[in-house]
Order: sequence, then C-alpha cells, then structure tokens
Amino acid sequence: MSGAHETNQLQRRTLLVVLALNALLFVSLGVGGLAADSSALLANAVDNGSDAAVYLISFIAVGRALIWKTRAAQVSGVMLLIFSALVLLDALRRTLTGTEPVGPTMMVLAVVAAVINLVCLLLIRRQQSNDVNMKAAETFSLNDFASNGGILIAGGLVMWLDQSWPDLLVGVLVAALAAKGGLDILGDAREVQRDANSPPPG
Repeated sequence: MSGAHETNQLQRRTLLVVLALNALLFVSLGVGGLAADSSALLANAVDNGSDAAVYLISFIAVGRALIWKTRAAQVSGVMLLIFSALVLLDALRRTLTGTEPVGPTMMVLAVVAAVINLVCLLLIRRQQSNDVNMKAAETFSLNDFASNGGILIAGGLVMWLDQSWPDLLVGVLVAALAAKGGLDILGDAREVQRDANSPPPG
C-alpha cells in the first residue's frame, strides 16, 4: 500500500469522524437553542451543520485531483459566508421581536460542544497535513471552539444581568468569526490554485 493511499485513507477516516461529531452537535445545539431561546446556540448549531456538509464535500475530494480539492475548499468558504449572513439576519429578527435566553442551558451545552470540538481539532491536527481541505477543517474546528467559549461567557452574563443582549452579541460574533474563516479558506484555495497554475522555475 503506497504512502499516498495510506494518507488518503487516514484523511477519509478523520473526516468521517468529525463529520459525525458535527452532525451530532448540529442536532443537539439546535434542539437546545430552540429550548433555551438562544441566538448564540442556534448560530453555533447552524455553524456545525454547515461544517458537517463541508466535511462531506472534503471527504469526497480526498485523493482526487487538485482542482477537486480547491473547488471543495471554495464551496466550504462560500457556505460559511452564507451561514454568517443567515445568523446576522436571525439576530436582527430577535432584536426586533425580543428573546428570553436561558443562561444555564447555554453554559452546559457550550461546555459539551467545546469538548467535542476540541476532540475534532486534535484529530485533524494529528494529520499534520498541508492539504487545503484539511486546513479548512482545522479552521472550522478552531472557530467552533472559540464560539463555544463565547457562548459560555454569554450564558453567564445572561444569568447575572438577566438580559438577552449578551446572547445576541455572541450570536453576531459567531457569525463574524465564521465569515472570517470563510474568507480565509477562499484565500487559501486561491493561493493553492495560483501556485498550481504558475510555470515551473527555470
């Protein structure tokens, strides 16, 4: 078995595991977000759902030609930008209509999600791969982990202040973080494509 084939198989297994974990988070955070009336949790849920879809695209691209990998990464970046726009619209709607988030539920789910996202991040980093899709996967996990920390703080502030604005603020910040990640991924994909199209030196 060639080294490249072994690497591809390992990448596929890793992507399948993180795909399953993100799909689980999508469902659990979505249910929890609705139950807790939390914009931040719902934003994180949609983020994990879009991540799961992107991991599926990346899984399909493993072992294929570079054009497949760059296109998969481009789809990943665009999906994150779309997600961030939807979350911003939802935060605006909740600001206008009012919301009553439940702080303790936010905090418990944020801790659970942080542990799962840390596992995903460690699995991906074990690959030590410069593949554009694995780098995108690492960006997703880092963003999610940072978002979980924000939700934990927001839950505490909601309980302490008895106000909803910390939840809405973190929902917007999660969207902004996702937008930055999407732009970073699109930039990486363009750079890989540009390097591939550059004539060889000499």
